[in-house]
Amino acid sequence: ACGGSESGTAESTETAQTEETKTEETKEEEPAEETSELSGSVSTNGSTSMEKVIGILSEQFMAENPGVSVTYDPTGSGTGIEAASNGSADIGLSSRALKDEEASAGLEGTTVALDGIAIIVNAENPVEDMSVEQIAQLFTGAADWSLVGGEGEVACIGREAGSGTRDGFESITGTEDTCALSQELTSTGAVIEAVKSNPAAIGYASLSAVEGQEGIKMVTVDGVACSEETVQDGTYKIQRPFVMVTNSANELSEPAQAFMDFALSDAADDLIRDAGAVPMAE
Repeated sequence: ACGGSESGTAESTETAQTEETKTEETKEEEPAEETSELSGSVSTNGSTSMEKVIGILSEQFMAENPGVSVTYDPTGSGTGIEAASNGSADIGLSSRALKDEEASAGLEGTTVALDGIAIIVNAENPVEDMSVEQIAQLFTGAADWSLVGGEGEVACIGREAGSGTRDGFESITGTEDTCALSQELTSTGAVIEAVKSNPAAIGYASLSAVEGQEGIKMVTVDGVACSEETVQDGTYKIQRPFVMVTNSANELSEPAQAFMDFALSDAADDLIRDAGAVPMAE
């Protein structure tokens, strides 16, 4: 009988200890569940060309993290970089790589996607292909359409100063400060409409904005069409990065860091494609 009593006591002690252990485990688990729920806001500011990409990424991120609000202010790349620098936005958005002086001032650029800059002409234009050098000659007024198999004067349509698309186009074609533009317009859509309405026009715009548009056509550059495949493998020459800009002097908030991590994850690749841009090659 005595032996049974000792056994019963041991069993009771074990049961109590097991329950205590479970209680402790539960206590340990509870805080983890609470901290996994993000809350707060993430402000982004910059490139108008990145609107679709940021829109679709933020929509999915907010669906997965209902306590977080992601905002986007489409001001242009230059303003977005400045916003990251002065802290008025968590993340700046730029459709060009950072310049040396911007990087040396403590800014960091993280490429989240790639964008082909399509060269567009009016649908009635017989020209199908140009070299980068020929494009530069047309845009600087050094030649007319006869250079590439067309005829007549060229009406060059471009973006305003400070536009990331313009900066990307001019830096790749070597036409900084030398373009002879018939029109300087403040949005990609306006450039497309201007080229549609003028048979003599040539312009440039993001691949994602041009695909499926009637009244214009993309010309090949050095024989290479502008497409996701040729942008990703680097064979299409007129392309640029979509960059998230942060200030190394300021640590990102937890929601802002989580949003950047999401934008760079494999889960974002199809969303980036849906937005008409090209995810980074693995």
